[in-house]
Amino acid sequence: MEKLVDTTHEWITSRTGICERRIAESNQCTSDLALPAAKSAICSAGIDPKSIDLIIVATTSPDMLFPSTACMLQGKLGLAPVPAFDISAACSGFIYGLHVAHQFIANGTAKNVLFVCAEKLSALINWKDRSTCVLFGDGAGAVILSASEIPGGVLDVLLRADGSCHEILCVPAGGTAMPLTQEIFSKNLHYIHMNGKEVFKLAVKAMLDVVLEILEKNNLQPSDIACFIPHQANTRIIEALADRLSVPMERFFLNLHKYGNMSAASIPVALAEALAQGRIQSGDKVLFAAFGGGLTWAAAVMEW
Repeated sequence: MEKLVDTTHEWITSRTGICERRIAESNQCTSDLALPAAKSAICSAGIDPKSIDLIIVATTSPDMLFPSTACMLQGKLGLAPVPAFDISAACSGFIYGLHVAHQFIANGTAKNVLFVCAEKLSALINWKDRSTCVLFGDGAGAVILSASEIPGGVLDVLLRADGSCHEILCVPAGGTAMPLTQEIFSKNLHYIHMNGKEVFKLAVKAMLDVVLEILEKNNLQPSDIACFIPHQANTRIIEALADRLSVPMERFFLNLHKYGNMSAASIPVALAEALAQGRIQSGDKVLFAAFGGGLTWAAAVMEW
């Protein structure tokens, strides 16, 4: 990063907590990243891939405008022609998709849902903009959600959005509002644009509010949560959230130092690593919280 823009490792780590990030190969697309994550989730769940009856992909960096990245993934997995679609909720994508998948299962429409969050944000980064290029990384995480008679699972989800502030974190060009032209390229409007100070201020308040709301709604205290897994964007945001909840940082799972901000993929990757490290045991309550472009924010509580 020091070779690309006017910055230092110390400046980045002291302000964000990020030490490394993963960048996909130039010939890899988002569905290529989603594929091994999906296969790993299917293997971990111990289910027959033929039993999957719905595929959802959360991404802000799809392979193309259409078809959906979920359709591309379905083809690469060689699954039956089950429904497949994308959702776009930026960094809140995992919690939004979790709620959508849960609703399909709860109403009996689906029994086994493959839900993948995948991002190739390096394709949306201006590598000359030091305010954004140091933050983001590529990656994918996946889960299988299945119908079960066993108590627990997804207990509650709260989703929120406010489009009136969309301009503080967005990719301005590439859609119908601002189609791509040579002038657009020259102005770098096809890359991520972010007002970091405003995002920080709003993220802390929004996530705190939605976390407190979901805890109160479910008659829970912060002490009832075994593991908090927030969106992995900035250590200082997570520290501020922990401070306002009076929860020690030890109960928050962090891996952003290794991956940077992977948008929708951040929480499922963190969840996989938390499980691998034994941070979550059967019967534990886990709380997810996120904030991202849209603006969107969300929280969810699960019993493992």
